[in-house]
Amino acid sequence: MKKVSGAQVVSGVEAAEMPLPAEIQEALGELVGAAREGLLALSVGVGLSVVHELMATEVDEVVGPKGKHNPDRTAKRHGHERGSMTLGGRRVGVRRPRVRTVDDEHELPVFAYEYFADRDPLTRAVMDRMLAGVSTRRYASVGEPVGGEVEQQSRSTAKSTVSELFIERTRTALEELMSRRLEDVRLAVMMLDGIELADRCHVVALGITTEGQKIPLGLWEGSTENATLARTLLADLVDRGLDPEQAILFVIDGRAIRDLFGEHALVHRCHRHKERNVCDLLPERERSMIQGRIRGAWALTDPDLAKHRLELLASELDRAWPDAGASLREGMDETLTLMRLGITGQLAKTLCSTNPCESMLEIVRYTQRNVKRWRDGDMRKRWTAAGMLVAEQQFRRIIGYRHLAKLVIATERHANRTRHASPITVTHAQESQTVTV
Repeated sequence: MKKVSGAQVVSGVEAAEMPLPAEIQEALGELVGAAREGLLALSVGVGLSVVHELMATEVDEVVGPKGKHNPDRTAKRHGHERGSMTLGGRRVGVRRPRVRTVDDEHELPVFAYEYFADRDPLTRAVMDRMLAGVSTRRYASVGEPVGGEVEQQSRSTAKSTVSELFIERTRTALEELMSRRLEDVRLAVMMLDGIELADRCHVVALGITTEGQKIPLGLWEGSTENATLARTLLADLVDRGLDPEQAILFVIDGRAIRDLFGEHALVHRCHRHKERNVCDLLPERERSMIQGRIRGAWALTDPDLAKHRLELLASELDRAWPDAGASLREGMDETLTLMRLGITGQLAKTLCSTNPCESMLEIVRYTQRNVKRWRDGDMRKRWTAAGMLVAEQQFRRIIGYRHLAKLVIATERHANRTRHASPITVTHAQESQTVTV
């Protein structure tokens, strides 16, 4: 073992007690002060220092080291000007270096600044907070502290600015949703459901691929009972690349698809909507019993036996509650479509209703819970589209997706039997092209 002399120990202690240079002490003091204000404040302070260093490094690479003459240089420094970039969910000021060509013909970009000055992170932050229920007035107060000095210089957190950024972002979300290309999408199921917003109905379309993935397809103003809307909806999807020759099972709560496409459109009527429509016409004391009998019929695997039991129930309802009986009869065969296709088990439970689409709409309603006044224009559609894209981030494959191949084969067989017998044409509302479905 090496022996340490007393002199060496004394010199080591003296070195440890020597004060740090003033510049280092000042820098450490700033970091400690920022750390006391929060981790984000420390990160923003460090981030600003890094950004300024990156911009200075880039200028050195383009112009050359400062103070060294270079006769072959093609650019020169041109001072600084005020700029801003997004940090911590707000815009903060920076000193932006300027670079011009040697002949002063034009200014050269500083790519490090352009990258960090992108406003998109701010609009994303605004949209995320607004959809989470934060009002425009409280936007600035919910952000994490970024340090007193940075906070004083920050901007883009005022109510009007936040509102403008949110409108910009949700309009982009709506355009993204309604312009998605569908050439490579193979759908097994399309679900249509409606959501009421300020006395307006939006119909949303949710596609389920042959792999069981859920895809929001779009939204339109109207009703699922509206044949004109159904025609516009399909024409729009075809224009975006959806193959009209695909054999798709439509799960809906109305008649429009079947009325429009006849026997070629394989339609399954949503059990939950049908059940609700019937029970709403019954007194409270009768609802649970009638509901149990309807669900008992739908739980069978023999479609003929199920239809017999439903018709028997409708006849009984005719004597005391004729409107409920008529509601049960309307579209009765369409409530048995999955049973006729031989689809049972978990996949049948998933597709027997528009619940997958309704789950998406519940997230849409949650994101809209704090909206107190709906303005004219596209506000309703923008909020709905933004909520649908939020829901998409939480999507998983549907329960029973492993059995989708059986459904695809069954729908293809149905389409092959009916396609040549009665072709249907869909005409685009704005073009004179005709698509055979």
